[in-house]
Amino acid sequence: MTTEKHWLKSYPAGVPETIDPEQYSSLNHLFEESFSKYAARPAYVCMDKQMPYSELDACSRHLAAWLQQRGLAKGARVAVMMPNVLQYPVAVTAILRAGCTVVNINPLYTPRELEHQLRDAGVEAIFILENFAVTLEKVLQQTSVKHIVVASIGDMMGSFKGALMNLVVRQVKKLVPAFSLPGSIRFRTALAQGAKLSLQEVAVTHTDIAFLQYTGGTTGLSKGATLTHRNVIANMLQNDAWAGPTMRHEAAKGALVTVCALPLYHILALNACMLMGMRWGAMNVLIPNPRDMPGFVKELAKYRVNFFPGVNTLFNGLLNQPAFAKLDFSGLRITLGGGMAVQEVVSDRWCKVTGSPILEGYGLSETSPTATLCPPDQNGFSGTIGLPVPSTEVAILNDEGEPVPFGQAGEIAIRGPQVMIGYWNRPDETAKVMTDNGYFKSGDVGIMDERGYVKIVDRKKDMILVSGFNVYPNEIEAVIAAHPDVLECACVGVPDAVSGEAVKLFVVKKNPALTTDQLMDYCKQQLTAYKKPKYIEFRQNLPKTNVGKILRRELRDTGVVAMTQ
Repeated sequence: MTTEKHWLKSYPAGVPETIDPEQYSSLNHLFEESFSKYAARPAYVCMDKQMPYSELDACSRHLAAWLQQRGLAKGARVAVMMPNVLQYPVAVTAILRAGCTVVNINPLYTPRELEHQLRDAGVEAIFILENFAVTLEKVLQQTSVKHIVVASIGDMMGSFKGALMNLVVRQVKKLVPAFSLPGSIRFRTALAQGAKLSLQEVAVTHTDIAFLQYTGGTTGLSKGATLTHRNVIANMLQNDAWAGPTMRHEAAKGALVTVCALPLYHILALNACMLMGMRWGAMNVLIPNPRDMPGFVKELAKYRVNFFPGVNTLFNGLLNQPAFAKLDFSGLRITLGGGMAVQEVVSDRWCKVTGSPILEGYGLSETSPTATLCPPDQNGFSGTIGLPVPSTEVAILNDEGEPVPFGQAGEIAIRGPQVMIGYWNRPDETAKVMTDNGYFKSGDVGIMDERGYVKIVDRKKDMILVSGFNVYPNEIEAVIAAHPDVLECACVGVPDAVSGEAVKLFVVKKNPALTTDQLMDYCKQQLTAYKKPKYIEFRQNLPKTNVGKILRRELRDTGVVAMTQ
């Protein structure tokens, strides 16, 4: 398979055709460079508390030394289960500096979901916010976790403010359920112990694994995309090469400011905010709870923002806040839309209010994540996901794996230095998505025009995209089918004005007394919020093929019709 890189003629001025991942020997090399160049600059700010690069350097070094002292060998998997608080970048940086591998975990996972990921990755240590510790308690005995560091929301907010915040969170808002994790240690204690230790230098190279980034799969169980230091460095440099010409002009005026409202456990925020922020010496404005839209707008009012990655639902929510239009957008140079399709009406409104078009991009956990981006000099909504980024090849393939002509639909396949080395301990699943010559088959159906612009037209998989998060029907169906009163079930994605898509569940009852409320309560216990069905429809039977396979497409079509009648 060969593809002519005809998209290069469409590249904006100043964007190179290729990048060189070799300029950094590892992510630790990037960290050391940034700590040296930007020591006095603020790296993060969260709830008005700034953390300079020098403090991130010291705290992550102490925590890394603490991990090493616990006997964690090079490559040991260490999990982080927190929202966007200052402890998150400290923990991730520390894990990598210790020579270990980061396993990002959604803090809203149910015990079932958490147990699978901890067991599958072979996690030996975990950093967890106390608000979610009770979830870990329920599954700890079934995992290989030996070391637990429990953080509190106010740990890095200063002694007085931090203590006050912890009091409010625990006693007033009652957001920390009682838990028991014998042998665990507090985040501040681990930092203090690590400050007395010396960090031992570990020889980390391009081929070492930096992240196990979990993503859903057709089996109903999430798989770990194995991302090496080279994968992640390459994608950071690809993003930087694309945005650099635009951002360098703004950087000349002073330190850049990035909004980090997407959760750092998500690959887009991890690369676009944390790693790009390191590269630029930017200050990341951490938003722990972006669902609090009025509070979010108040935070934005404090800063002259230059770079704003997000998803369509986030942008739409902000636009519906009257105070948002009154903010100062004079510094906003790039708004990046990823994770889900950007709607034209949202893009147009955003551009009118902020003066900055939403530049749509495309990628996956398996590609670290960026594969394509719209040019920074784009004037408005394009309806495409842009062009392949530097050092990246995109092919549109038919069912036989052969490239199709321009304008013809096929599966989007990606080749480049950012493509994962495979799924963790899943050679069978890896073989399904990788071609013999190194292309990753995305499962998304798209078309490419003669300029090299790509547009997604459908999904080959039955994946549902809820607010930028992947939801896989097989996982939902496996959980619902376990309910004693359910005979059979199926779920599909239906259009939703708020989240892009929502989960609709079709159920054939085993027990006629089963109610919608009972099933919704069951889902709440078993599934993370974004995976829960928004709609439940009971049916006498489900459409099937001659061999008994449920026809999801037919359900999707009839389900949407039923909702619009």
